Amino acid sequence: MGNSYFTNPLIFLVQVLFGAYILVVMLRFLMQWVRADFYNPLSQFVVKLTTPALRPLRRIIPGFGGVDFASIVLMWLLKSVELMLVVSLMGGGFALLGPILWSIPQLVDLLINVFLFAILIQVILSWVNPGSYNPVTAMIFSLTEPLLRPARRMIPPISGLDLSPMVVMIGLYLLKMLLLPPLVMLTGSPFR
Repeated sequence: MGNSYFTNPLIFLVQVLFGAYILVVMLRFLMQWVRADFYNPLSQFVVKLTTPALRPLRRIIPGFGGVDFASIVLMWLLKSVELMLVVSLMGGGFALLGPILWSIPQLVDLLINVFLFAILIQVILSWVNPGSYNPVTAMIFSLTEPLLRPARRMIPPISGLDLSPMVVMIGLYLLKMLLLPPLVMLTGSPFR
């Protein structure tokens, strides 16, 4: 009882701290991928927060074809360390190879969730405050537009109602349902 009393809060802190920073690194990766406006204050915040960790990695791991491999490696390393710490805190001993593999489905899940939540937030903002500009909405638009644009071409607005966000969200959920179970099984991940 005494052990789990402190273990659960420690696991929670490890997951929140690592998860928040991994999310910021993923946002930086996605912002580069979609060529978001780096003069946006939110973009500047993300860049300033991630540059100290990415600068040394970029000396070793170059980008190629517009893909920032240093960001991918940093996310993978951070997620692996997080999972190692969680397993150790749960009393599973120190495992190295498992968390390295288990981090793959976790990062894929996070990537899909980033797009799902970005689209959901964009839809809610379009209802609450349509046509307004702020740095957050500009960033969300930059992230979601590469997914929504093809859907808009296939399904034009019906009576002024844009159904493309719903179609893309359904597609992302299907992708999650079809992609994650095999990844979890292949990596032997105890996390889901």
